[in-house]
Amino acid sequence: MGRYVIRRLIQAIPVFLGATFLIYAAVFAIPGDPVRALFGERQVAESTLNAIREDFNLNDPLLVQYGKYIQGVFQGDLGRNFRGRPVWDIITSAFPVTLRLAVTAFSIEIVIGLIAGVFAGLGRGRFIDNLVRVSTIFLVSIPVFVLGYTAQLLFGVELRLLPIAGLRDGWLSYVMPGFVLAAGSMAYITRLARTSLVENLHADYVRTATAKGLPRSRVIGRHTLRNSLIPVITYLGFNLGELMVGAIVTEGVFNLPGIGRATFQAVLAQENSVVVGVVTILVMVFIVSTLLVDLLYAVLDPRIRYE
Repeated sequence: MGRYVIRRLIQAIPVFLGATFLIYAAVFAIPGDPVRALFGERQVAESTLNAIREDFNLNDPLLVQYGKYIQGVFQGDLGRNFRGRPVWDIITSAFPVTLRLAVTAFSIEIVIGLIAGVFAGLGRGRFIDNLVRVSTIFLVSIPVFVLGYTAQLLFGVELRLLPIAGLRDGWLSYVMPGFVLAAGSMAYITRLARTSLVENLHADYVRTATAKGLPRSRVIGRHTLRNSLIPVITYLGFNLGELMVGAIVTEGVFNLPGIGRATFQAVLAQENSVVVGVVTILVMVFIVSTLLVDLLYAVLDPRIRYE
């Protein structure tokens, strides 16, 4: 197992370099001069603008800029914005909000998605199955911002069960935006769990275990459900990173000061270093989550070996 983890980490290095280079090139290829945009309509001497460009390596070729950036990343330095504030400070101040939102959404989609998927799979063709399938189509079809405003109106204004926006109520402030953020993924998890469970219920090993007289609860809980979770775990591994990316819209709707707001403000201000720094952290999250998913496979299915 240890050698496998080391091998995967080594393999992740070219993936990380390739992904960050493409992101860096795409962000800095956006038309416009961010240094001149920093001063707005004010007249500034060209020598001053060139000095700022030189300070932020903007006069260097793309490969040289990226080389200096990635060297700083491996030293724990993500650069700084045009006001001199380190990008790492911007991320660390906003990241806890996004992380709490993502964890809340992650927990909601796992609990509700798995329970709904299991009940739909066990009751295939019955009322509960039809209800779950219609509900998942409904959740996937509604855009996040529409669902967010609807939830605010219903649960915040009309019923007054949950806070509408902001973080004044602690963890309770994350419940409504967490559900909105998790809605689409929860529908996919429900469908994956249902489909996988229905498929495994007709597998040979289930019929053999049932023929041997094992209780149905043990056949489903210990054998069928564990095998059915493998595609769900695969999706969840990528979904954690997707939740943090998708939080940009949700944080805007619910006025949460997280990574989404910081990225949006950086885009408006053309502070490319902040945008690249945020996306670099998200790439790391994706790499780590995929590694954890691979390791969980061996826990769910003992037949899988890595040595």
